[in-house]
Amino acid sequence: MKKLIKYIAIKLDDSFFRLIIKMIYPQYKRQRQGYIYNYKIILNYFFMQKIIGFNRGVPWPVDFRSKILGWEHIKKGIMCDPGDNIGVYINAYGGLKMGNNVNIGQNTTITTTNHNLYDHRQVGKKQGIIIGNNVWIGANCSIIAGVNIGDNVTIGAGCTIREDIPSNSIVIHNSNNLIIKEKKTYEWDCTKEELL
Repeated sequence: MKKLIKYIAIKLDDSFFRLIIKMIYPQYKRQRQGYIYNYKIILNYFFMQKIIGFNRGVPWPVDFRSKILGWEHIKKGIMCDPGDNIGVYINAYGGLKMGNNVNIGQNTTITTTNHNLYDHRQVGKKQGIIIGNNVWIGANCSIIAGVNIGDNVTIGAGCTIREDIPSNSIVIHNSNNLIIKEKKTYEWDCTKEELL
């Protein structure tokens, strides 16, 4: 009996709730299996985002405790939903390009513009940020305008990224500075997944 109920629930989730998600979030592109059930996307994000209005215009799921400014200037790949984690702040007015399979940890700040040198109320230079494929950004990180992050990069919690990070790197923070180590390439190719 339990197997039958589970089978029916999965079929309902993969058909009915999947169609609802496609209508509500047109830029939501995740693998069909192995991530999160579609009904949980509705439970976790829909009410606060689309009904109450936190980040209402963003066409992918965003947590109500996150803030996405200038989402129209974000170009993102598949399996990448900036702001779906708690406390993420993104200012994308300077342009933000994100590849496939980019994960952003809690309380991370990504800002693509700097303020004016003399009047902090005005936007200064718009530099933009480029983040490659298969990038994991840990919790409590800051990524500053003008940075390029390569493919297959892991950024440890608490890092402030002020300079370009090469592909196939691990970035960690010690007491005085960032340490960048080389790592093996990423083994999973998310582009071969069947998407939602």
